[in-house]
Amino acid sequence: MTESIRRDGEYETPNPYPANPYQGNPVSPVNPEWPPPPAHRPAGVHDGGTALLPRTPETPETPEAFARPAPEPRKRAKAKGPFALLAAVAIVAAAIGGGTAYGIQELTGKNETVASSTTTSVVPTGKTGDVATIAAAVSPSVVEVSATLNGGASTGSGVIISSDGEIVTNNHVIAGASSIKVTTSDGTSYTAKVVGTDSKKDLALIKLENASGLKAATLGDSDGVQVGDTVVAIGSPEGLTGTVTSGIVSALDRDVTVSTDESQQQQQQGGGGWPFEFGGREFNGDTGSSTTTYKAIQTDASLNPGNSGGALIDANGNIIGINSAMYSAAAESSSDAGSVGLGFAIPINTVKADLATLRAGGSDS
Repeated sequence: MTESIRRDGEYETPNPYPANPYQGNPVSPVNPEWPPPPAHRPAGVHDGGTALLPRTPETPETPEAFARPAPEPRKRAKAKGPFALLAAVAIVAAAIGGGTAYGIQELTGKNETVASSTTTSVVPTGKTGDVATIAAAVSPSVVEVSATLNGGASTGSGVIISSDGEIVTNNHVIAGASSIKVTTSDGTSYTAKVVGTDSKKDLALIKLENASGLKAATLGDSDGVQVGDTVVAIGSPEGLTGTVTSGIVSALDRDVTVSTDESQQQQQQGGGGWPFEFGGREFNGDTGSSTTTYKAIQTDASLNPGNSGGALIDANGNIIGINSAMYSAAAESSSDAGSVGLGFAIPINTVKADLATLRAGGSDS
């Protein structure tokens, strides 16, 4: 067994620094040429050790020559949370438009989308403005309306707005009717009842009996319509169900005056149509003394008697108006009459604003 012998006085005062503080070896002999350790720990010397510089003959043998401060730990930027991230996304989105929804989803991990401000497209991409495509998509939502009156019959059109058979049409089409028959584009016939009428806007809401699974039309935004826009009209002129014509919006906000008198509304003449006033003149007969005026969309799409209550459709397949009045030149026989490109439609936003009233029975009840 070996013993450790220590002489008196040796190592009585512990050295606060290793023998060689620059190499970290406490048992290395002290070089007498080294200066005494500083009273305070050299700057840059950390508990975890000291960064050393390579020693060269030109480098003085001093602690400052061999030691350099260790680099301070890099400060991390504080996370500013998702709000700064979303603000950045919003700024980028203003420049890239359609990438907004994708950017938010990718950066936040949330399945969020931004509602589009554009009008819904009913027709497939690449078919916008194609009349055949629009006709195929919307025709199932347009019907023929036949009303039996006390003094005869009237024929008009209507637009399906719910799958269970709610149909919007003109008030003058069904005014004074004792019974109403509706025929869909596939030839199916239904009996309909009047839900509500509004003679001041020349609108009516009827409901098919025992109907379901019908194709409702998409109601657009008539406030976005511009002069020159392509439009398609679908209706049943002269009882020719599903007739399609096309044209453009030729004017907006036209003041059209129609009769609110049932007896006057039933004046469907052989080659004329429903009486109305426009530009200070009367067309298609006498409107009578009881009238109402509304703002209408003017179109040069061919409209004829029977188109009343039918659809005026934009290039995306959305309903933007309910056709209500058309001018035909006066003639002794229907063979001499025809569309002269002067037709009018009630803006669909007017219809949407009036739906609650119509469903409650209308303003005439």
